[in-house]
Amino acid sequence: MHPADALAERLGLSVNDRDLLAQALIHSSWLHEHPDAAPGHNERLEFLGDAVVSLAVSEALYRRHPADDEGVLSARRAAIVSTPGLARLATRIDLGPSLQLGEGEAQRGGRVRPSLLASAFEALIGAIYLDRGFVTARRILARQFATDIRSRSPSGVEDCKTRLQEITQKLFKATPTYTLVMETGPDHAKHFVSQISVGTRTFGRGEGRSKKSAEQAAAMEALEALRVEAQEVMPRRASASETGGRASDDGAGASRASSGTRGQR
Repeated sequence: MHPADALAERLGLSVNDRDLLAQALIHSSWLHEHPDAAPGHNERLEFLGDAVVSLAVSEALYRRHPADDEGVLSARRAAIVSTPGLARLATRIDLGPSLQLGEGEAQRGGRVRPSLLASAFEALIGAIYLDRGFVTARRILARQFATDIRSRSPSGVEDCKTRLQEITQKLFKATPTYTLVMETGPDHAKHFVSQISVGTRTFGRGEGRSKKSAEQAAAMEALEALRVEAQEVMPRRASASETGGRASDDGAGASRASSGTRGQR
């Protein structure tokens, strides 16, 4: 059975265009080794799937948590659709073994790498959206995200500021600084934008209807940026170790990680 057919069966999904679902499973590394193969790799589908996932989760959270303001909803969504969150869902549906990877990528553990799994999951959702429409994609996502949407409590979201402080103290020996960069709207409907920095680095921004919720959203974005940096550095270090790695290469990787930033997924 083709991996796309097996995946559709696990999801209880009736597929109109099997080739589209198959494309969602093709990583660019595989296409580099099979340049004449059709229909191409999954990065365009990943781009589309990212938007579909974000909309579906946003709608579900909006309906499930009517008392939450914008900042808390943003933080909830960031936690659910983060790279680790999406990778967990990909693992739950056994997506890794179905992926078509280049030989080198497979040997480096690509089938269990969180960033690769998260991207493939988004590509899968993009393919389902094109093949069956938003309602079907939302149904598949609702089934996968149900526990996260129900169980993620406001206290868990608020604790991201504490977690971030613990991490930055260990990594940088510094405490995050929150700066209110914008405050708009009348007194009964204020909108706040908070920016977070550690030392001279800016890690991201958060928005909300209170200063506290804006800071929570900013902290969640910063946590995700740090996770992504760690995931990008580890493969380089592992590769250098396997080949007897040059110290200058490892130092360059660490330098790039310490100077880069990235927002939430």
